Amino acid sequence: MTDPGTWLLSASERDNADTVIDQQCEDGAAWTDGNLVVPLVDGAAYFADLCAAIRATVDGDLVLFTDWQGDADERLTGEPGSEVVEVLGAADERGVDVRGLVWRSHLDQTGFFATENRHLGEQLQHRGAEVLLDMRVRTGGSHHQKFVVIRHRDDPSRDVAWVGGIDLAHNRRDDSDHGGDPQSQPLAEEYGDHPPWHDVQVRIQGPAVHAVETVFRERWTDPTPLSRSPLRRWSDRLRGLDTDPDPLPEQAPPPPSAGPHRVQLLRTYPNLRHGRDYPFARGGERSVALGYTKAIGQARRLVYVEDQYFWGDDVAEPFLAALREHPDLRVVAVIPLYPDVGGRLSRPAEELGRARALSRLLDVAPDRVAAYGLENHAGTPVYVHAKVCVMDDVWASVGSDNFNRRSWTHDSELSCVVLDDDYARSLRLRLAAEHLDRLGEVRERGLDEVMADLSDPHAMYDAFDRAASALDAWHASGRVGPRPPGRLRHLPLPEVGPWSAPFARLALDRVHDPDGRPGPLRGGRDY
Repeated sequence: MTDPGTWLLSASERDNADTVIDQQCEDGAAWTDGNLVVPLVDGAAYFADLCAAIRATVDGDLVLFTDWQGDADERLTGEPGSEVVEVLGAADERGVDVRGLVWRSHLDQTGFFATENRHLGEQLQHRGAEVLLDMRVRTGGSHHQKFVVIRHRDDPSRDVAWVGGIDLAHNRRDDSDHGGDPQSQPLAEEYGDHPPWHDVQVRIQGPAVHAVETVFRERWTDPTPLSRSPLRRWSDRLRGLDTDPDPLPEQAPPPPSAGPHRVQLLRTYPNLRHGRDYPFARGGERSVALGYTKAIGQARRLVYVEDQYFWGDDVAEPFLAALREHPDLRVVAVIPLYPDVGGRLSRPAEELGRARALSRLLDVAPDRVAAYGLENHAGTPVYVHAKVCVMDDVWASVGSDNFNRRSWTHDSELSCVVLDDDYARSLRLRLAAEHLDRLGEVRERGLDEVMADLSDPHAMYDAFDRAASALDAWHASGRVGPRPPGRLRHLPLPEVGPWSAPFARLALDRVHDPDGRPGPLRGGRDY
């Protein structure tokens, strides 16, 4: 059996003496055993699962959720009556205690969604739920956690939590065919009218549900005002919005054991400065960065990443050491073919961040590092929003955090790590089956049989290269003949011109990928 101490952080290695998240763990540990974790790949699978579970709640149950972006009218199943506001509002009206923390968002004029998030909060408050707009963040930062917890008053064996990268918002309800969510919002023009969207969430049952709930409770009971802006506070009073969280019911004990999985939660909270530290994370928490760094140091065969960004020198650093020390190690990154925003200001900065990470890795191990994007069968790029990492078929994470300095230091994040050989291997192969167009066979004959040829991680590294090369060649030939199977495209290393590079560096370091560490750590390699 894998020694958890070699892969997972201990309570002291979490480096946050203020949190109570590990109090239910065995002495010195920061993980729980006896959990059942099920990956839900792509938003349609997650939304359907979530909708059914919320609809099954009854009087006296508790539903807690956080969101970075929320659209009240997003239909969880595509059917009328499955709108986010309807499903949560109806639950509260039948006696379920529904609480939510939604990031307040920067102004719409900056490309964000303050209006949508406010409307979600307003509409749920009008239905009786207590949903607060939370702007207790670092300047320019956000609450990026996306999770839901359900505790059942009369049957704790049914308690469940979902953690990952999927917001209750437009664009997310896509499936493995990647035709896009009918309720869409625009991305960069390359993604078309209904942007295809690849994402992952996990469903958790067992004692780890208590830990996810604790993450919510620590934020909910923070006595700091929800916003520092007098204008926002005046506007909230004018609209009659609730800004004072009511006390939560007493937290129930952890649910009973539900499965074989060992689970660790990793988080990011920034150093807020100006005496406004989170009482549960004074000076911040950077266990996401610490957890990844420790695990990468143990990897010997394959680190497989699906990520929205994969940016910057900070992200590259732990991979560089591992690639130098372990000549059999391979690294695969599946990221968007194009950034989600176009334009002369945003795109060069994002491309520079990507180039900073990938170029350094390719310089060290050009034959052992590969980056890919995805497209659907119509040739439309698929926006990769997943935040997944699988190492050596042992350690696997799914969360809200991206591989960039912002997610590792500046915004609030939450990731679920599972230390289990069967789970990690199955997650890797399930994602590979989608990208290689084998899901139909998997449904008929099973994952292990269909993906047996990729059981060895190096075999998957080679298979991805062959599939992407075939599809690239088909496009280069003018799409003559049958389309090769698969959705993978080789991702060229971005080039930022000399005239735009200075502005791109400034935008990347100050806006897109800022550093939220305390002063003594900022700009260094330690977290």
